[in-house]
Amino acid sequence: MTPRPARANTARRPKADPTRDVAFDIVCGVVEHRRMLETSLDRADGGIDARDRAAAHRLAATVLRHLGTLHEILAPFLRKEPPEPVRVALMLGVAQLLFLDTPPHAAVGTVVDLLRRRGLAPFAGLANAVLRRVAQQGRAALDDLDPVRLNIPAWLWSSWGARARAIAEGLGQEAPLDLTLRSGAEPPEGGDVLPTGSVRFPAGTRVTDLAGYAEGRFWVQDAAAALPARLLAPQPGERIADLCAAPGGKTAQLAAAGALVTAIERDEGRLARLRENLARLSLDVTCVAGDAAQWRPDAPLDAVLLDAPCSATGTARRHPDVLWVKRPRDVTALAEGQAALIAAARDMLRPGGRLIYAVCSLQDEEGPAQMRHAVTLGLVPDPFTAEDLPGLPEALTPEGWVRTSPALWRERGGMDGFFIGRLRRV
Repeated sequence: MTPRPARANTARRPKADPTRDVAFDIVCGVVEHRRMLETSLDRADGGIDARDRAAAHRLAATVLRHLGTLHEILAPFLRKEPPEPVRVALMLGVAQLLFLDTPPHAAVGTVVDLLRRRGLAPFAGLANAVLRRVAQQGRAALDDLDPVRLNIPAWLWSSWGARARAIAEGLGQEAPLDLTLRSGAEPPEGGDVLPTGSVRFPAGTRVTDLAGYAEGRFWVQDAAAALPARLLAPQPGERIADLCAAPGGKTAQLAAAGALVTAIERDEGRLARLRENLARLSLDVTCVAGDAAQWRPDAPLDAVLLDAPCSATGTARRHPDVLWVKRPRDVTALAEGQAALIAAARDMLRPGGRLIYAVCSLQDEEGPAQMRHAVTLGLVPDPFTAEDLPGLPEALTPEGWVRTSPALWRERGGMDGFFIGRLRRV
């Protein structure tokens, strides 16, 4: 008997979709493994083009920015908890439907295909049914939620106290592109010159497309991140160390002002990026690979800029993964490291030398508490005044510190959260 030919497999093979695949990996990395967004994105760099990379970043960041809301939206449509990867895929679909204006057929179809590609085909029917219902009912459900509260982990909301709602509202905005100009450089066309001197462009602007980028006339730096070096007020010929210096925006500010700068960075990869950035800007800086807590200059310094490693909660507009990756114990460990770096910075200074301490954090343990610790080390607070901070008086605290937050300049697009203090060695 002649055997019958095998029946052809007529099941539709899902098309490749690097945008959704990479976004899926990013969000799974954050919620399952506490892995930072950029780490997952870097892993995918070899097999994804620039457009897909940007789209994946935007989709993943949208999910992470609305993570609490997405959980609440999905809850009524799920009879039991799905595996975490399936929930992530569903959140990608809901984010497309409710926050990215993706047509329903595309949002549903791409998630169903994603599940099939990832070996989760048994959940494809669930995704199809749930996302179709969300497409019909989800926008109405948003009206009954408090997304500002839902999208902040409880421990962070509690730690911010009375500032919490204003900060959270600011974090809901997508961050614009801010530039710091070299002295004498003209702002690129279309930018808004801010009161502190930074130049702002709308979110999504590609810096490499701006006139003057290749010539090194400016560099990317949030308006708040530009303040520590400006408040240090570097003078030509001063010997200054920039500790934990990568990626180099503050180093560039110091060097462009004429200071003799030594930049310390212990991470070799970040140090390479620092050198690349300084080369594009044609700035002469001594770069040192080493631990800033152990390094010492050959002679006492006039000033030290310490932008210390921190929880980075103030950067969540740009890095919404920070909110879900960090834990209270991380803040405690980081605070211990910050205290050690302050002690090291003190030992680098000449008598009368000044220290700028800064963190891109909204946590009190990493800001005010460190200033109090610095006093126990013999450093003397040197409060800022309104004259030090023209254009941003609302960031000045009664103690003479600077505290920016995403709640400031909301009408202009906001800014990162920073704490900045100034001290002197007696």
